[in-house]
Amino acid sequence: MGNNELIQGRVMSLQSGFYHVYLEDSREVVCHPRGRLKQRRRDAIREDIIAMGDMVQVAMQSDGTGTIENVLPRKQALIRSAPDARGEYKQVLLANPDQIVLVFACAQPEPHLRMLDRFLVICEQQGIDVLIAANKVDLVGEEAAHALFGMYEQIGYKVVYTSSITGLGVDTLRDHLQDRLSGLVGPSGVGKSSLLNAIQPSLGLAIRNVSETTSKGMHTTVVRRLFPLDVGGFVADLPGIRMLSLWDIEPEELDGYFPEISKRVADCQFSDCSHVNEPGCAIKAAVSKGEIHYERYESYLRMRFGDVDDLINEINLT
Repeated sequence: MGNNELIQGRVMSLQSGFYHVYLEDSREVVCHPRGRLKQRRRDAIREDIIAMGDMVQVAMQSDGTGTIENVLPRKQALIRSAPDARGEYKQVLLANPDQIVLVFACAQPEPHLRMLDRFLVICEQQGIDVLIAANKVDLVGEEAAHALFGMYEQIGYKVVYTSSITGLGVDTLRDHLQDRLSGLVGPSGVGKSSLLNAIQPSLGLAIRNVSETTSKGMHTTVVRRLFPLDVGGFVADLPGIRMLSLWDIEPEELDGYFPEISKRVADCQFSDCSHVNEPGCAIKAAVSKGEIHYERYESYLRMRFGDVDDLINEINLT
C-alpha cells in the first residue's frame, strides 16, 4: 500500500509509458501516471500532458515506484507541432526551460547561420531565453570567431565563445548553466558532448551513451533525458530539433521575431509592409545603412517566402 504523502519532483525522461522523476530528496524513481493523466486533450489541438522538465507530484508506492498524481502548471515549453489525422498535435520537447543553448561550431562543420536564425525565431516566438555558444574557437581563432558570431551580440543576444580543447569560455558557460534548466540544441558534430565533458567530467559521455543506446534500438524514437549538474540545475541534449517548424507563425508576423527588425516596423510607410518592394520601408533603409545585417535580412526573406533567389536579385535597397 502506498504512502499518501505527495512528493514534488521533476520529470527527467520518459520511455514506453514510464517516467523517471528526480525527487526533492535527490532520489530518482520510476513512475507511472494516474489514469486520468494518460488522456490527451480531445479538441483540435492536443499536447503532451507530461513531458521532460515538468514538475509533478508523486505518491510513493510500497515497491519503491511512484504514481504521478498531478502535473504542476508550466512556465513555458519548447514545442514541436505537426498536424495529424486527428488535428494538430503539440509535442512538448522540454517543459519549463530557463534557456535554450544554441551550440554552433566556428568550423568543422561550418556554421549554418540560417539554421541558427531559425532557432532564434522559434525561441523568440515561444518566449524562451537564448544563449549562443560559438564552439571550436581553437580552429579559427578568437578574431575570426567574433567576426562570425559578433552580429548576434550587436542584436542583443548573449554569446559565449568556447573551446573544449583550450578551455576557453568553459567556466563562463558553466556559470550560465548553474541553477537553471537548459536545453542544448545544435547540429551534429559541433562538439556538444566534448563541451559538456569540459563543464562536468562524464556528463557528455553520459549523454552520448543515451544516444548510442537509442540508435541501436528497433525503432527511431529518440530518448531525451535531463541530467543534473554538480553546480545546480539540469541540462538536456535535444537531438532532432532540426525538424522544428515555424508551425504557428503567420507570415506577416515573422518580422516580430527578429528583434532588430521588430523595433523598426512601426517606421514603415505601410502597416502591412512585407519589407520587399514597398516604398518607405524602414527595414530596407536600415539594411542599406548597415543598421540591420544583410545576412539576417536574407534569413527573414527566406523564412517568409521560401526560395527567394530571384526575389533577392530584384530588391533595391537604395
